[in-house]
Amino acid sequence: MSIDFESLKDKAVVLAQSGVTKAKELTETGIAKAKELADTGATRAKELTEIGKLKVNNSAEQEAIRKAYSELGKLYYAERGSAPEAAYADACQRITDAMARISYNNERIADIKAAGQLTDEEVEAVETDAEDAPCCCEAKEDEPCCCETSAEDEDKTE
Repeated sequence: MSIDFESLKDKAVVLAQSGVTKAKELTETGIAKAKELADTGATRAKELTEIGKLKVNNSAEQEAIRKAYSELGKLYYAERGSAPEAAYADACQRITDAMARISYNNERIADIKAAGQLTDEEVEAVETDAEDAPCCCEAKEDEPCCCETSAEDEDKTE
């Protein structure tokens, strides 16, 4: 039994070349696929960035609308608050009532400051502490807020 080394060598070279060719094809395919995935990822990132920017722009526009509505309401109240059209009478009355309560509260503050000989600095320190204190309603979602005036409380003040 004789071994034909030359034939084995030729077969080994052919197999090696075939393996190298296959490896090159797989590498090229892998590189193409990786490039495609990278391009897709970059495109998706650009799209998501644009969506994010548009959402921020929408938020700014919504804030502009809210401010315009507020200005519109203030203008209407200033011009027509004393004799509003029927559809606006309730809202105008709530504003008028709230302004009256604020005026009353400010008078009481002035009276208390004068009677107790309190300085503005002492009063401001109390106001700062009150602003920093958490609202009781933040911890109790199912109970009515003590900071808001309920319809029953409004009836009692009238």
